[in-house]
Amino acid sequence: MVVKSQQAEMMRILESKSIQFELIDISVDQEVRNEMRDKAGSPTAVPPQLCNDDQYCGNYEMFSEAVEADTVEQFLKMA
Repeated sequence: MVVKSQQAEMMRILESKSIQFELIDISVDQEVRNEMRDKAGSPTAVPPQLCNDDQYCGNYEMFSEAVEADTVEQFLKMA
């Protein structure tokens, strides 16, 4: 439930800022889960994680901090 809540909040914030994103479900494919963990640099990383193409941006906590600091675009490596 925590993961779903975090994902929903992230999607709501991204949509409110008109930032396009692709939601990837890692539960359907072990290879996709491993790719997420490789990008995050942690074999135990859990969703939600954010990437801009192949550039790792961070996890939910880091995203929340960027929202509070009003630095979401920099966090997402868009600026």
